[in-house]
Amino acid sequence: MPVLVMKFGGTSVANIDRIRRAAKRVGVEVAKGYDVIVIVSAMSGKTNELVGWVNETSPMYDAREYDAILSSGETVTAGLMALTLQEMDVPARSWQGWQVPLKTNSAHSAARIEEIPTDNINAKFGDGMRVAVVAGFQGISPEGRITTLGRGGSDTTAVAFAAAFEAERCDIYTDVDGIYTTDPRIASKARKLDKIAFEEMLELASLGAKVLQTRSVELAMRYNVKLRVLSSFEEQSDNAGTLVCDEEDIVESNVVSGIAYSRDEAKMTLVSVADRPGIAAAIFGPLSDAGVNVDMIIQNIAEEGRTDMTFSCPTDQVKRAEKALNGAKESGEINYHDLIADTDVAKVSAVGIGMRSQSGVAAKMFKTLSDEGVNIKVIATSEIKISVLIDRKYMELAVQALHDVFELEKTA
Repeated sequence: MPVLVMKFGGTSVANIDRIRRAAKRVGVEVAKGYDVIVIVSAMSGKTNELVGWVNETSPMYDAREYDAILSSGETVTAGLMALTLQEMDVPARSWQGWQVPLKTNSAHSAARIEEIPTDNINAKFGDGMRVAVVAGFQGISPEGRITTLGRGGSDTTAVAFAAAFEAERCDIYTDVDGIYTTDPRIASKARKLDKIAFEEMLELASLGAKVLQTRSVELAMRYNVKLRVLSSFEEQSDNAGTLVCDEEDIVESNVVSGIAYSRDEAKMTLVSVADRPGIAAAIFGPLSDAGVNVDMIIQNIAEEGRTDMTFSCPTDQVKRAEKALNGAKESGEINYHDLIADTDVAKVSAVGIGMRSQSGVAAKMFKTLSDEGVNIKVIATSEIKISVLIDRKYMELAVQALHDVFELEKTA
C-alpha cells in the first residue's frame, strides 16, 4: 500500500467532535487505498496548561521531567484518535515516540531527530493495521528518556515520518486553508497560493509566517517531501490547500510570492566599537553562546578607528543580549561607549524565487515605502528575500502597500 502522512494540529483535535471530524478524513484516505500515518498534536491549550503546571510546581525544573509531562498531551490525543478510528471499523492503534522508536539526541525540550526505524510500524501494516496514530512532538533519547522537539515539533515529526516511510505526500491539517501571499487579517486582498517552493516557504516561515514550523520545511526540502497545508474545517478536495514543493514543480510564479512580517523585533546598536580584526567575532560569539538569535547586521563606516555595529533580534531576547554584551565588555573582550536597544520596530520582508531572474525588486520596494513615509532603519537581502526593519507603527501600512505594489492578489 502507498503511505500517506496526515498531521492534525491542536485546533483540529481540540475536542472529541473535532477528533471525530479528523478521523473521518483519515477514513476517506484509507478507503482510497492508503496506509496512513497520523501525527497528532496535543488538544488546543493543553500544552500551555501543562507548562503552567510545571512552572507552578518547580520554576527551576528538571528538563527531563518537563519533557515527560509535556509529551503527555500528544499521548492522550493519539489514544483518543485511535479509539475513534476503531469505532469507525478502521484498524488503528496509537504509538508513542518510544514505541516507534523515534530516536533523538539528548537535548531535552529542543531535541533533534536522529533516526526513525520503519520496521515496527511496517510490520503492523503487514498484519492488517491501516492507520498508525503517532504522538507528535516526542521521541526517546539514547539514555532512554522521553524527549520533546520544541514548540511546533509535531510538524517536524510529520515530515520526518514522510521522509522515513517514503510517503506519497504529507498533509498538514490546521485552522487555515493554505499559505497566503500575506496575512489576510492585515491585507484584505491576500490570496491563497496553490503552490509555493520550499525555499520561499522556508524564508516565509523563518520571517514570521506561523503556518509551518521552520525545521519541518528544512526537512521537507532536504528529502523532497511534498507538503500540503490545508484546513481541517473545510470540505476536502484534491486541489485543496497549498502544495509546498520543489521549484521545478511550479510552472509559473510571481516575482514576489509573499510579504512576511515579524512584529516582535528589536534593533540593538553598539555605539563606538573598536574597528579591528576579530571585532565581529568578539561581539557575536557571546551572543551566540547566550542563545540570542541575531538576524540583520549592519556595520557603519569606521572613523578614527571606531565604528557602530547594529543588529536585530527578537524582543524577548534583548535582556539576554544586553547581559552577554555587558559581560563581554567587563571582561575586556570588547569595548564600546553605549548599547542602545530599540524595541519598537518590526521586520517586513518580500520573498520570491522570481527575484533570482528579475531586477528592480529592491528599488520598487524602497520607493513604495518612501512614498508611504516609512523610514527604513536596517536592510538585509538574500537571493530570494529583501527584509527591512521599520518603526512598528508603520508595519501594517508597509505590508498592505507592498502587497499592492507587487500585485500579489493576481496570479502569475
